[in-house]
Amino acid sequence: MAPRLLPTALSMAAAACTAIVVTAGAVVLPLSSTRAAVMGAPKALPYADAVTRTHDAAEAVLAGAGAESCLRGKLTNALLGLSSSCEATGERNPLCQLADKAAVVTPMSLAFMRDTATQLLALIDAPAVGSPQGAQPQP
Repeated sequence: MAPRLLPTALSMAAAACTAIVVTAGAVVLPLSSTRAAVMGAPKALPYADAVTRTHDAAEAVLAGAGAESCLRGKLTNALLGLSSSCEATGERNPLCQLADKAAVVTPMSLAFMRDTATQLLALIDAPAVGSPQGAQPQP
């Protein structure tokens, strides 16, 4: 008996879009004009809160305040939250760019986490970069 192939989410979505276009006459927008969202993901934090959470995670990494796996999770979650917040608010500053780049690095070595934490703190403490209108987050 031949193995049965299960449809992937992408092919199912494509089939659903095709069915909608054919049966409902819906307009299909090009992918470049649409935005994806993670289903079930929490709402993006306000930018200042995401910066504060990232600051706390970076300090925890540098202080070695926990097991390496816990610090990795704390930093990864903070980076993802900051990246999401940056996207939601339209921020494109160096802090947001670093969060976007660092959040996708896997696996994160301890040396990478320390280097990233140092860079994050430097950017957060820089005037007018850590949060909008130059307001500094409260540690």
